[in-house]
Amino acid sequence: MNNKGILLVNLGSPRSTSVNDVKEYLDEFLMDERVIDYRWIFRALLVQGIILKTRPAKSAEAYKTVWTDQGSPLIVITEQIQKKLQKIVDVPVEIGMRYAEPSIETGIQKLVDQGITEIVLFPLYPQYAMSTTETVIEKAEEVRKKKFPQVKINYIQPFYNRDIYINCLAESIKKKLPENFDALQFSYHGVPERHIYKTDPTRTCNLNDCCSREDNPSHQFCYRHQCYKTTQLVIDKLNLPKEKTIVSFQSRLGKDKWIEPYTDETLESLGKKGIKNLAIVCPAFVSDCLETLEEISVEGKEQFLHGGGENFHYIPCLNDEDRWIEVIKILCEEKLNDFYLV
Repeated sequence: MNNKGILLVNLGSPRSTSVNDVKEYLDEFLMDERVIDYRWIFRALLVQGIILKTRPAKSAEAYKTVWTDQGSPLIVITEQIQKKLQKIVDVPVEIGMRYAEPSIETGIQKLVDQGITEIVLFPLYPQYAMSTTETVIEKAEEVRKKKFPQVKINYIQPFYNRDIYINCLAESIKKKLPENFDALQFSYHGVPERHIYKTDPTRTCNLNDCCSREDNPSHQFCYRHQCYKTTQLVIDKLNLPKEKTIVSFQSRLGKDKWIEPYTDETLESLGKKGIKNLAIVCPAFVSDCLETLEEISVEGKEQFLHGGGENFHYIPCLNDEDRWIEVIKILCEEKLNDFYLV
C-alpha cells in the first residue's frame, strides 16, 4: 500500500476570530453553489450585498466563545483524529477542509509529495447532502482534474446506516446520557427543502410521506431520510422508547422553507409539554464545532430554559474517541482494498 493514502475532509473554519477572517471564510462557504443554490448573480447579491455586511461581526463573536488556545475546535479535533488514525494505519493520513485552509488541494498535495497516487477521501459527514458530501466530492474532482490528473481517488460513501458507525454512536451516547432525562433530542443540521428534491435523480422523493418508508429509490440521496434512519437505528440499539426521542433540524438561513421541525422552535416549546430534563445530541456532526458548541450548547440551552425547561445536557460529538477512530480505519481500509479490485 506504499502508493496509497487517506485524506480526511471536514467543513473548515476561519483562520481566526477576526471579523476579516470570518468574512473571508463565510464568503467562500456561502458562495458555494451547493450551499446557496441560486444563480451566481442572485447568490452574489444575497451573500456579498447583504449577508457579509452584518453576519461576519456576529459570527466572529460566536467563534470567540468556542475558540481554544490551539485554534478552531473543528480544525483541532480533525487534527487529533488524523494523529490517532495515523498510529493505527500503515498509509499516510492528511486532512483537508472544504473551505479555507488546509484546503483539499493542500491535503492532496501533501500526499502526492509523499509519492501517493491513490487516495481514499473520507468526507466526514454521516449523511449525504448537496451542501456536504456532494460539494466535497465535486471540489476534490475539480482539483484532481486540474492539478493531479495522475491521482486516483476513492470516495467513502455516507455511512449513516452502517452497523459499525451506529454501534459506535449509540455507545458514545449511552456513556454520556444523564441518569434522569425526559427526552433525548437528535438535532441535525438543516437544509432547504428544495435541496432534497434537487439531489434526487430518481424523482421519487416526496417529503410528505417517503422518508418513513422502509425502502424508496430516493433514500440513498435523501438527507432527511438518512437523518431519521440514523435516529431510528440508534433508538433501537439503545432500546429507548420512541416517545422519549425527538428529531429536529438546526442552523437555517434566510426565509426559504427548510426541513422541519426546527430545533430552536422545538427547544422553546418543550417546557410547556412537560419536558424539564433534556439531553441533546447532534449526529450530523462527527466533530464539535460552532454549530454544536455555541448554537446548541449555549443558544439552545437558553431557548430550552426560557421555554420552561430546567436541566439541559449537551452530548458531545464522537470527536477523537478511540472507537470512532477504529470505525474510520475500517471504512478507509475497505476503500483502500478497492484499489486492488480495479
